[in-house]
Amino acid sequence: MHVRRISVLAVIGIATLACQSTEGASNATDEDMVRVVNVEVTPVVTSQFNDFIRITGEVEAMHDVTLSAEESGRVLAYRVAKGDWVPQDSVIAELDGEILAAQVREAAASAQLADEQYERQRRLWEDEGFGSEIAFLQARTNAAVAHARLNTLEARLARTKIRAPVAGIFDEKYAEVGEMVMPGARIARVVSYRQVKVTGGFPERYALAVAVGARADVTFDVLPGEVFSGRIRYVGASVDPVNRTIPIELVLDNPGSRIKPRMIANVQVARDRLTDVVVVPQQVVLRTEDGFEVFVVADEGGRPVARRRPVTVGASAGNHVVITDGLEPGDLLVTIGQQIVDDGSRVRIVNADAPPEGPARKDSA
Repeated sequence: MHVRRISVLAVIGIATLACQSTEGASNATDEDMVRVVNVEVTPVVTSQFNDFIRITGEVEAMHDVTLSAEESGRVLAYRVAKGDWVPQDSVIAELDGEILAAQVREAAASAQLADEQYERQRRLWEDEGFGSEIAFLQARTNAAVAHARLNTLEARLARTKIRAPVAGIFDEKYAEVGEMVMPGARIARVVSYRQVKVTGGFPERYALAVAVGARADVTFDVLPGEVFSGRIRYVGASVDPVNRTIPIELVLDNPGSRIKPRMIANVQVARDRLTDVVVVPQQVVLRTEDGFEVFVVADEGGRPVARRRPVTVGASAGNHVVITDGLEPGDLLVTIGQQIVDDGSRVRIVNADAPPEGPARKDSA
């Protein structure tokens, strides 16, 4: 009987301890099992922001000239090798001009004879008063005609030498040595790209924002980290009816000739300089069905809590965007963790440069 009593008391004691332990665990859950999200924050400040219009353009050579034969004849020789740099007015190719050269010699002799006949008639008519005025005028006209014919043949002979109209690279050869060509046949191509043109089109809604002389920054995917600057030298006078864009053209220096024709260019045209505006990284702005939102950290009862803020976005460039409404200087903007918090979530600020006393402002929401 004594043993049974001790056993009953032991069971009652164990049950009492179990109930106390369960009650303590329930109290701990209320306080300690609340989900807390680690976040990083940045105080919102105002700054300057350069607003750009971003378009995609294409590189063109400053000069891309196809040279054609102006006289018929056989291709006698190329005076430079394909791929060589050729100065302006240098001879690239030469056509056979033997027949024209003979005609030039004949015309030169005829012009010399005409000059002598004119001089004799002039002396007779003007100095000695002999002969007729008609003979004098005829001799003068014959001399002029002979010299005109000589000049024409000399010009034709000169055109048998195909010269570079601009300095550049002898980039293409269209006819082979010994080939017979006719006037208009392509002979060679010269490309100059120590300077290059970038052409593109910007949307018509910016028609009043872009003007000749505006600065533009250009980058290329194949030249990472390099920025080339230039000025717009041409803005189209009308809108392209197909894509509703206005064409522009700008010129860039091309040191080392690394920018090649037909490369794709990323063009940013300076539109406006904004001052005292709120600028945030684009990744902190979340898109919703109603627009855009960010998360800030607010002090509620001495505890940091995430709060949703609807915002209005403005201009953007690179990885940053202007917030025109919804944020104020001093707000603690969540920059890491915004994807995993909800409105009202308890948070823990973990970045080392966070304000030591917690959020400086209480959210009014």
